[in-house]
Amino acid sequence: MYKVHTIPRQGAWFEGFYLKHRGPQGGIAFIPAVHREVRGVCTASLQVITDNASYVLDYPFEDFCVQRSGQILRIGKNSFSSAGACLQLEKDGLDISGELHYGPFTPLRGDIMGPFRLVEPLMQCYHGVISQRHGLSGQLTVNGRTMDFRGGTGYIETDRGRSFPTDYLWTQCNWDNNGIMLSVAEIPFLWGRFKGCICTVLYGNQEFRLATYQGARIQNYGSQGAEICQGSTRLIVELLSATGCPLRAPRQGGMSRTIKESLSACVRYRFWYKNKLFFDHVDRAASYEYADEKANTPSQ
Repeated sequence: MYKVHTIPRQGAWFEGFYLKHRGPQGGIAFIPAVHREVRGVCTASLQVITDNASYVLDYPFEDFCVQRSGQILRIGKNSFSSAGACLQLEKDGLDISGELHYGPFTPLRGDIMGPFRLVEPLMQCYHGVISQRHGLSGQLTVNGRTMDFRGGTGYIETDRGRSFPTDYLWTQCNWDNNGIMLSVAEIPFLWGRFKGCICTVLYGNQEFRLATYQGARIQNYGSQGAEICQGSTRLIVELLSATGCPLRAPRQGGMSRTIKESLSACVRYRFWYKNKLFFDHVDRAASYEYADEKANTPSQ
């Protein structure tokens, strides 16, 4: 499941995993990652985000390892696998212990990157969805508070490459038997740039995909949401409220960029297929992230 790729011999590089857990008492996500800066320094990190706080924990590169043919990922005393997660963390003001158990994964029908998987070395950042949804059980104690995840839902994705896009929107949500992930970004490719999107919608037993490589058009996107159209299929995402927590993101391999993510944003999702409204869902436990590095650059 957690296939960690071989670090290229030269140049900036990172690979990270995003493991989200949502239960009746709240949510928590773990982001283990390895990264190498341009000058060749390799390090590791584990970021943790809850409904109202975030933590960035640094580790030596040697504390990140993969065992059993890549099926168990360890960072420090913490491990993640297709069976679940085992946390034993006491570092930098954060104390987490306990075990989580995962139900069967729901993988996508194919690589979310579509034909771009054939040119991965040319991509600034490559995105993957490992499980769009799976059941949860188990408990975690987080800074003295016990969180029970029985009956909860999990989601796992991965990114690898050199840097996150300069500006992008990402949101993810699961409810009942449904799920959605949308990413919209400005993508450098070869000698130019283009606005691209990838999106997967799980509605009951049906999986829908909207993507630039399938003809999807970005009608608009920004800090407050997005509208994507692909023939008679249409998705509108509207941010109603969010409180972002700071996380670190890769820039040329190093984790030198600060972005903000909300693990419990209030987001409205509307989805039409063949011009029929399939759902109009408002969720108060959606993940939402918008970043625009250009907006933080002083004008010349």
